[in-house]
Amino acid sequence: MVSVPSGLVPIILRVTRRNRPYVSEEGAHKRLRKRTTNPSPYEPPRNLRSDVRVDVELDGAWPVYTLTPTASTPTGSVLYLHGGGWVNEIVRQHWQLAAQIAADASTVVTVPIYPLVPFATSDEVVSQVTAMAEANRKRYGQVALAGDSAGGQIALCAAMALRDTGVTAPVTVLLSPAVDLTFTNPLIPHVQPTDPWLAVPGGLVFAKLWAGERELTDPAVSPLFGDFAGLGPLAVYSGTRDILNPDARLLVAKAEEAGVDVDYTEVNGQLHDYPLLPTAIGAAARRDIVARIRGALNGTRPER
Repeated sequence: MVSVPSGLVPIILRVTRRNRPYVSEEGAHKRLRKRTTNPSPYEPPRNLRSDVRVDVELDGAWPVYTLTPTASTPTGSVLYLHGGGWVNEIVRQHWQLAAQIAADASTVVTVPIYPLVPFATSDEVVSQVTAMAEANRKRYGQVALAGDSAGGQIALCAAMALRDTGVTAPVTVLLSPAVDLTFTNPLIPHVQPTDPWLAVPGGLVFAKLWAGERELTDPAVSPLFGDFAGLGPLAVYSGTRDILNPDARLLVAKAEEAGVDVDYTEVNGQLHDYPLLPTAIGAAARRDIVARIRGALNGTRPER
């Protein structure tokens, strides 16, 4: 992955108007029309990594990819849920992180291509992801959960659903997670002018579709409103130039109050999903994520 200076990324995002689907309801509906009439490809890049084997099979109507390290014997598994505002498909950066986790943490990584709005809701996706996680646990002995942005919402909801069945994930890794889909945190308007990527008006359009018949405050949609007691360890990454950052802080505080082991990494001046960005800070975060997952699956705690 080619590295670029961190300070250049916000400029690129603003020049390319990456926030267009989020800054207005009209922009959100335009993105919906585009994605429903012209779906994006989801296949992993060719020659993703020479030390990772990629397999695919169908789970119902979902393509499900399995990334297996070839230079080591894998320990346990990770179920990775990509972000994209519940409307955008998986992209190269997601695949690169999943492959890095597989190779460097020496584990099997499962990447489901879950359906997006307006064709799916949180209920059906979280339910199937939870079933996949349980299948991975039985097959590989352990299953960690990971997700970025919208995928963080799915991963955390699935971790809670597993907890309710008596299964504790060894770690759930959340990169800039969306945990309160009401977007009503009073600090969001203070962060918004600094965020070149996300915004509330379009985000709410996608969130309401994702919620389906549930209220946005339902814990099955917004896990921040759920019960954190009994969850396994959480590793949360957030940048301060992200409108989801205030809720990430609330998530950490609530989880810690419930007795959950939380490792929180907040980087001042960094953007939404900064661990996926092609920057030195992003690369450091990815190494930390790999170390955290490897440690959790091997029963050790990485040094920071």
